[in-house]
Amino acid sequence: MIKPTLIVNGTLVNAGSSRREDLVLENGIISLKGNFDPLLFPEHEILDARGKLVFPGGVDPHVHLALPTPSGNSSDDFISGSKAAIAGGTTTFIDFVTPRRGQSLKEAYQMRNAEASVSPANYQLHMGISEWNPRVRAELVHCVEKKQIKSFKAYLAYRESIGISYAALKEVMEIVGQAGGLLMVHCEEGDMIHRLQRAFLMENKTRATFHALSRPSSTEVSAIEKVIACSARASCPAYIVHVSTRGGADAIAAAKKSGVKVFGETCPHYLLLDHSVYNENLENLKVLPFIVSPPLRSPDDQSRLWEGLSDGTFDVVATDHCPFNLYGQKDRGLDDFTKIPNGAGGIEHRLGLLYTYGVLRNKITINQFVNLVSTRPAEIFGMGHHKGKLEQGYDADVLIWDPEYQGNISVSNHVQHCDSEIYEGFQIQGRAETVILGGAIN
Repeated sequence: MIKPTLIVNGTLVNAGSSRREDLVLENGIISLKGNFDPLLFPEHEILDARGKLVFPGGVDPHVHLALPTPSGNSSDDFISGSKAAIAGGTTTFIDFVTPRRGQSLKEAYQMRNAEASVSPANYQLHMGISEWNPRVRAELVHCVEKKQIKSFKAYLAYRESIGISYAALKEVMEIVGQAGGLLMVHCEEGDMIHRLQRAFLMENKTRATFHALSRPSSTEVSAIEKVIACSARASCPAYIVHVSTRGGADAIAAAKKSGVKVFGETCPHYLLLDHSVYNENLENLKVLPFIVSPPLRSPDDQSRLWEGLSDGTFDVVATDHCPFNLYGQKDRGLDDFTKIPNGAGGIEHRLGLLYTYGVLRNKITINQFVNLVSTRPAEIFGMGHHKGKLEQGYDADVLIWDPEYQGNISVSNHVQHCDSEIYEGFQIQGRAETVILGGAIN
């Protein structure tokens, strides 16, 4: 049995308020909130949070643990990835079911759920739509009618493996929208990217830097604009994942202003890293860790993304956590950039990076920080009634945050299972000193 806990003397931070209060955690929930005398709680473990901030546990709705690829699974599985998440203050994540073409959605879900069940963190699963035909259509209808799955994902890139066409997207949105569901969309023009990739390879332009050149900003912006238009026609809420461009942010902001129900997500790597890492003068091996899709963009794009965190354009900062080892995985594409597995780690660093480079640099408020990393993702993905807030009756997923901590991110000290680190050398101020998951102190 988990011992009940009393957290005293901390500053409780929610999306809408910050105040000095105490929390009582019992039976996995926040049972009381107020100002209490510890002597009245003799059976409770007392945690003194004097000088500390207290946050609801982080919710990351976009991760890919043990993702199968031709280069092997992404290097964090559900155990190591969960440990990295918890170390960084994320207590809940949502991963994906990615059915193989020809595989039933039900079978894919059962297999993925069994794989994820070992996770020490809280988890949910989105359902991916990897192909479109009458069988998948019937299964999708069954999923949404039975309310087994609340959120789905479609890819407009990767047409050769899991991507679908705009015509298919329209049908998916009509079904999901009518059922009151939500569709996440990876917005890149897959056909345009494929043509650019083929052209570069024909010219023997195979280095990693051509990954970014084959995926220009226009491929994202065009896809986002089309998805928003489709969302409006189908009355289906669209969640645009990992937005990297100024144009994409502008399109989402305009859609929201016009009343389209669209949600925007960006990631720490788009806020803090830029396209200089793809410099053609760099050693090819050093570029490989930064091969993500969409690719890293310009400082001007970064500036707009930061604005979008404070002006309401973006609802969520997620990670798209999908690391691959440099040696044995990323380096398989040394002579052909199209063979580099796309993805990088970040679930461990999300809160620390956003706090350090967002809150402490006055780009976002502390309350916006909590909203972006916990409250809003919980609300969007059906957990808002029990996660993402420090309120009575909510799950006892709680962080005691030390604002004075200072450290550096390094491959030598990170928890994630990967032999490279895209944030190598980044200085961090503030960390989750104590992570409480379901009332249990980690």
